[in-house]
Formats: sequence, C-alpha cells, structure tokens
Amino acid sequence: MAGRGTILLQWMGMAPMDGEMLERVRQEVETTFALPTHLVAVNGPPADSLEPRRGQHSSTKILRWVLTRLPPGVAKVLGITDVDLFIPVLTFVFGEAQVDGPAAVVSTARLRLTYNERPAPPTLLEVRLLKECLHELGHTFGLVHCPNGTCLMSRSNSILEVDQKRAAFCRDCRQRLRKLLEERNGS
Repeated sequence: MAGRGTILLQWMGMAPMDGEMLERVRQEVETTFALPTHLVAVNGPPADSLEPRRGQHSSTKILRWVLTRLPPGVAKVLGITDVDLFIPVLTFVFGEAQVDGPAAVVSTARLRLTYNERPAPPTLLEVRLLKECLHELGHTFGLVHCPNGTCLMSRSNSILEVDQKRAAFCRDCRQRLRKLLEERNGS
C-alpha cells in the first residue's frame, strides 16, 4: 500500500467515512504535494483523547496516537476525524501538526457548520476540509503560518477565516514549499 515518500490519510471518525469526498481530497493532496497519497479508515479516535469536562478531544493526544501507528516508510500521515478538537490554551482547533514532522490531525466537527450553527452544504464542507488538510500537511513539510490572509497557510481562528482563504498556497509559500521538497528529495 503506502511506502517511502507517500502521504497517508487516515479516517478516524466516529461516523462512517465519506469515501467519495475523502477520495477527492486525497487526489488534491496528491496533486499539491506531488507524492503518492493513500486513504484508509482506522479505529479511532483514541478513547483517552476525550476530555469529559470540555466534551472535546485533545488534538495533541490524537497526534501522539497517530505517531504510534505510523506505518513504516510513510513520509507523512494525516489523521482526519469528526470529533471536536482542542488544545488547552484554545477553545477549539481545526487541526494540529508537527512542523517539519511526520504527522498531523484535522477535524471536520467545526467545518460542518455555518456561521449560524446550521449544517454546511456538502460542497462547502469539502472545500473547507481540503484547505485544512493542505494547511496541516504544509506544516509537516516545514511551512509556518503566513501573514497573507488569503494564503492556505494563514492562521484560522474562525470558520470565517477558513472561508476567506483560498485552497492554494500564495506565491511565497509555494516557492518555500518547492524549495523544502527539493531539499527533502536531495535535488
């Protein structure tokens, strides 16, 4: 299946995987990073990631769990879940990644809602999920947050900020990513 130099997308949600949507996201990830990308479903999220007082899951604990299950030879793994994520200093996060590391996690929980807490249309959810997947994977390749508010690598503290950015890296981040990929590949 996945081998050296591949990206692995792992669905680890409570609900069944939306295979069609995640397949489209997989294809975009593969095109964006020019690496073979595979999609699998795994059991998760880990039970110990739930913080009962908050009713949310620790993205850091999920990230650690993903790392303990990193298949041999996989360059990057992105856990995708439908549970609400947090880190202690923030009310919620859309995702978390290791900068220049092998793993990241993204949640659809808050991406599924509109500004007035109604369900978002499936096409909007898919665009949002793609943005957040590419953003977190960008971190794993060494990119940091970008000051350009429309860049894929800009920080998102609200769903409005996710919607305002494009599903593409700005010119500077694209050049940085290309350089990082060349260094990684020894070119």
